[in-house]
Amino acid sequence: MNNLQINAELQKHLQRTDSVHDGIQYVFKFDNNYGASVIRHQYSYGGSKGLWEIAVLKDDELDYTSPITSDIIGWLDQDGVTDTLFQISKL
Repeated sequence: MNNLQINAELQKHLQRTDSVHDGIQYVFKFDNNYGASVIRHQYSYGGSKGLWEIAVLKDDELDYTSPITSDIIGWLDQDGVTDTLFQISKL
């Protein structure tokens, strides 16, 4: 699987990268205490198609009440991930 292409501005907020279910997870944390878990593996929404899934984090916990989404966002391409991460960073 190809890795996520992360621009320099988002790279500053990347906390860690992990291997999950033979796939990959990126965890971001922004200055506003929001963050994101970005994953792609065989069980993630869109992972089998090479697409990404994002969960919004608040204070390092899953957040289902953010203005971005009340659930997980799946089936995202590279641009969708980048756009969503920038939205989360501006909350």
